[in-house]
Amino acid sequence: MDDAERLARLLKVLSVGTRVRIVQLLKGRTLCVNALASRLDVTPGAVSQHLRIMRDASLVVDEKRGYFVHYRLNEDTLAAWREVIDRLLDPTHGVRTDMKGAPKCAAMRDKKAAGSRRT
Repeated sequence: MDDAERLARLLKVLSVGTRVRIVQLLKGRTLCVNALASRLDVTPGAVSQHLRIMRDASLVVDEKRGYFVHYRLNEDTLAAWREVIDRLLDPTHGVRTDMKGAPKCAAMRDKKAAGSRRT
């Protein structure tokens, strides 16, 4: 999976406010569905659906503790996602330059080539 696909998947998972709030609540701790539901003021069923999507994306890990399942953030996934986002936001990553150091732009290059053919 390339960076664009990974980033699109990440953004899709985090495109729902409740899921972002779940990430905020799980930073540095584990919580069960009922604790999350109480803090988010939504039903446990709704929290479970969000957690299923987050688990499918490897964003959270579930741990059985007696009768309850506790969830925590998957630090490995967060680190990988952080790298993808950093590359996206890095103004120098993926920038191609010509020999003079000016950024290449296909439209400008084509325009230049067309202009030189006219003379």
